[in-house]
Amino acid sequence: MASDLLSDQKINLTPFSDTLEKNERDRSNFIRELVQRPNELARVPATFLATPPKRIVQFWDDLGRLPKDVRECMESWKKLEQSGFELQVFDESSARDFVRVHLGSRHVKAFDKCYHPSMKSDYFRYSYIFVEGGFYVDADDVYHGTTIEHLFSDGRLKLQPFCYDIETAQMVPPSDFVTLGANQLSWIFYLNTTPLIAIRNHPIVERALMNATISLEQESKDELPEVQATTGPGNLTRSVFEVLVDESCPEEALLIVHDWEKTSTSKWPLRYRSDKRNWRLSNRQAYRASPRAEKP
Repeated sequence: MASDLLSDQKINLTPFSDTLEKNERDRSNFIRELVQRPNELARVPATFLATPPKRIVQFWDDLGRLPKDVRECMESWKKLEQSGFELQVFDESSARDFVRVHLGSRHVKAFDKCYHPSMKSDYFRYSYIFVEGGFYVDADDVYHGTTIEHLFSDGRLKLQPFCYDIETAQMVPPSDFVTLGANQLSWIFYLNTTPLIAIRNHPIVERALMNATISLEQESKDELPEVQATTGPGNLTRSVFEVLVDESCPEEALLIVHDWEKTSTSKWPLRYRSDKRNWRLSNRQAYRASPRAEKP
């Protein structure tokens, strides 16, 4: 299942408050500098010269009730099998088994505390890429047929940048925010959780998994944790910031994919986005799958 971020659609579902605390602004400014740094200036550190497996991994919590429109998105990636890529699809049960076998009881307990399928997909993607390496992409992302071989030429973590405009409650097009110096006070820069491409044991993925685990362990009797900050892009962006600022790995361990929309985009609309399978409509609410959920 997808983490279901806003794309460039004009949807007034604000992922941020109208004002930012200083640490949030500092983090946004740091990400902006990363995003606007020319990729050609970055040298690949020797530690990240190894290449990730050519394996595309996806998740949908209940494959027995996979919506037809989501299935079509997932099947768009099958053409890459002709280029030597392997496709793997996990559901809640197989994802949980993977976490249990490779990471143990602590992480299984954290996975079980993910109260919405989108959280489980977030937690699983960190777990899988940390353990095995490869390429995780959301189930509602459509592949446009462009080459992706260059994204597997080294083991750096490849991420898609996002920018949200608080003032207009809309996403900023990449063509407007990736240029050096482009900025507005109302813009918030952050990093998407899809795609997630890296070698195994990448330190940023490790930190994202650790931060998500700790956040899920901090139970509150009053309310469920917020999805985006706990497992989603907020967690990933925070993790990138922490790892690179404390210099536990160089900035060159990360490659910002400025033009990912040429390779893939999140499809809008999809039927599931209008019901509680959309995390934005279930944020901090106990999730129960509807018996009337669409079947294939």
